[in-house]
Amino acid sequence: MSLALLMQSTGGGAEAAEYVYMAAALLFVLGIKRLSGVRTARSGNWLASIAMFAAVAVTMIVLWDVVGGPILISGLVVGAVIGLLLATRVPLTEMPELVALFNGLGGASSMLVALATTAFYISTMGDPGSAMIDGFSIGTVSAGGGHYAAAIVASIFIGAVTLTGSLIAYGKLSGKVNSSRKGLLGSQAMNVLLLVGALVLCWWGGFAADSYSTILTAQVLLTCVALALGIGLVLPIGGADMPVVISLLNSYSGLAACATGFVLENNLLIVAGSIVGAAGLILTMIMCKAMNRSLTNVIFAKFGEASEKEDTGYTNVKSTSAEEVAQLLDVAQSMIIVPGYGLAVAQAQHKVRELADYMSSKGCDVKYAIHPVAGRMPGHMNVLLAEADVPYEELFELDSINGEFSNTDLVIVVGANDVCNPCANDDPTSPIAGMPVLNVWDAQTVVVIKRSLSHGYAAIKNPLFEADNALMFFGDAKQALQDLVTEVQDL
Repeated sequence: MSLALLMQSTGGGAEAAEYVYMAAALLFVLGIKRLSGVRTARSGNWLASIAMFAAVAVTMIVLWDVVGGPILISGLVVGAVIGLLLATRVPLTEMPELVALFNGLGGASSMLVALATTAFYISTMGDPGSAMIDGFSIGTVSAGGGHYAAAIVASIFIGAVTLTGSLIAYGKLSGKVNSSRKGLLGSQAMNVLLLVGALVLCWWGGFAADSYSTILTAQVLLTCVALALGIGLVLPIGGADMPVVISLLNSYSGLAACATGFVLENNLLIVAGSIVGAAGLILTMIMCKAMNRSLTNVIFAKFGEASEKEDTGYTNVKSTSAEEVAQLLDVAQSMIIVPGYGLAVAQAQHKVRELADYMSSKGCDVKYAIHPVAGRMPGHMNVLLAEADVPYEELFELDSINGEFSNTDLVIVVGANDVCNPCANDDPTSPIAGMPVLNVWDAQTVVVIKRSLSHGYAAIKNPLFEADNALMFFGDAKQALQDLVTEVQDL
């Protein structure tokens, strides 16, 4: 049964509920708008949270007598406990994995709602001769049933692809999934076959089936095929492209929620799903532009997968120590800090700010160079540095900072790799050829803080580590930065 019908059964409260939904939709729009700015992001998050609270509260009130108070309270408590545990226990470094998991759960919700709606209609139709109930056409495309059937199969299809695709993305980000194939899954031929099969089942389960049992059978088969397709689509994509994939899956989850809004006749779901779907797609295109790659290339290429021919041998690396770097810091008049995922793993954002503050107090011009795909998700570095209260005015994007490296005394690279790899400019055969990178090698001296010489997501050698003006400071980023602060203060 649609939410609209359930609301109608509650009498006069239905109109009031719709007003609350529209107010919540407006708050969602305003919240997302404010999330686009660092200074307004906190208030934007609060606005979106208030909107979600209002939507959940009014839905519980409307459905209290229909579904049952104990069931609703149980669901609310379980969800709240899980959310609280995730919010308090998952470190910021694992946010990309958590976002991928949330995308998958959103897809799962849409898929299950659509399947439950079909099962409900079939179980309550009674007379096999009935062709339509509440505008849901059985076996025919009619003025009332066509859009409704399309919404149901779209919810199942997109939701299932989002679920398994997000789980594979989670596995790749957490290092639990490293392969690009699982049997036949992952091959382009199998993906094409699964896609064609899913589209056929969408038509059969939504419009062409001529009996109640075959409708549900077709939609269950559609679920299985779409789940397999989600695995096959994400498996071949390398770790370097996971930020783009997360954005794309976020868009999918929004589209699935929007389709579910039509299934339930819920205006809030339609609005919120549309916003998430559009925002995710826009962010995906921005990420592709930042990597100088097309979305097609991301989906069908295997960028980021290690190969047997990868070359990580270095012969001219110059290692350094905290004492030597402190001498460079003592005379530096300008410094640019390049944060990477290693900074996030070590939770070194507070230490890097401590070093920057000390250098600024000595009159050194300190800036941060933020690559669009630094870390494992869009905005990862910005969030980390904001957590350490790094002034927003000191953060510079790639386009505005690249020309300043040549006039900089010292660059400190903290845990970054592919985003400052000169192969992107110098080697047309490199997997990252053409990708915009930070030209750190143009500075007078570059100090790279890394645990080892291991490669980044692209699984390729970084010639920067052997550059004449580059020094490698091996160690945990947090401890290394603490040592630098201690040494430079003792000079």
